[in-house]
Amino acid sequence: MKKLLMMAPVTLILAGCDNSSTPAAFTPEMASFSSEFDFDPLRGPVKDFSQTLMDAQGKVSKYVTGKMSEEGCFDLLEFHDLEKNTGASLVLDANYYLDAISQKKLLRLQGKCQLAALPASGVTWDTDDNGFVVSASGKDMHITYRYDSDGYPLGKTTDVKNEHLSVVATPSKDKRKKMDYTAISTLNEQRVGNVKQSCDYDHHDNPINCDLQIVDESVKPPVTRHYTIKNNIEYY
Repeated sequence: MKKLLMMAPVTLILAGCDNSSTPAAFTPEMASFSSEFDFDPLRGPVKDFSQTLMDAQGKVSKYVTGKMSEEGCFDLLEFHDLEKNTGASLVLDANYYLDAISQKKLLRLQGKCQLAALPASGVTWDTDDNGFVVSASGKDMHITYRYDSDGYPLGKTTDVKNEHLSVVATPSKDKRKKMDYTAISTLNEQRVGNVKQSCDYDHHDNPINCDLQIVDESVKPPVTRHYTIKNNIEYY
């Protein structure tokens, strides 16, 4: 639940369970959706999952739930930001994601299940040769996304009119602990925040419980907020 907000404005076949095997990479769909919809990407044959972000008092701030096909497509993705009173529930239907309640077509897809366009707002996504979303464009807006060799999202850069917002994430050097990361946010080349996360992991190298620290450096003195993330994951 990579809460990079202004800090912040995503399954390959299991590679193996023994410690000597190489961890599974992140698929283009998982990596791209996590970058766009602000949650921690997962590895392996995920069937369904939930991620719940709670503040220091234990109050739920955000939650994400998803159901995936065996091919790694998101059959259902629901996300809610309770602090901002925003959210949506998307259901896969052919080459569109529909609003789960109104059944209105919201997102057009490319390929089997990758993001292509948000027609209502004029946003379009572009992918690289490996199927990862690498940019998004709309009216007076352009976003570029970055990934490492394992498909882990390394952050994004957003240009809106005269504002340039960049989020740069640095994961742990331990390939099995990618969700242990730090991130720095800058606005027009000035630091505005930083994030640090550390997690406990399951046998698929996915996070179970995480501690998240977010520092807002845009105010003086800086404000630090602490969160916990609870993940529930079921596999095929």
